[in-house]
Amino acid sequence: MMRGLLMALLLVGLPAGASELEARLALADVDRGRILFGQCRTCHYPQQFMGHNTGPNLSGIFGKVAGKQPGFEYYSARFKAAQFVWTPKMMYAWLENPMAIYPDSTMMSNGVPDAQDRADLIAFLMQATRRDSEN
Repeated sequence: MMRGLLMALLLVGLPAGASELEARLALADVDRGRILFGQCRTCHYPQQFMGHNTGPNLSGIFGKVAGKQPGFEYYSARFKAAQFVWTPKMMYAWLENPMAIYPDSTMMSNGVPDAQDRADLIAFLMQATRRDSEN
């Protein structure tokens, strides 16, 4: 309830054109995102030194073209040909329903239905996956 009220107040105070995602990221809980990432860790690691798992390593993911993480060989042909760049907005859509974006994805998750959970995950990823030179 309190988060909903804070969201409403924040949306009123945001400049015109600011997105719901920006509002949710402003309220995001990085520690909660870290906990939520526990499910993702089954396949992905956020830090470069950990290498790849069954899914690609997510180090420095924001700003990269999808399907191009060096050393990860298990992308589908369609995903290898992807041309989109990972941004918080794209990650938000991806986390909501990966199969809606790439039906042949090998992603094992059906998505994260809760919008604030997605924002918390993204806030954690934005912090945890910065390239090593930025950490």
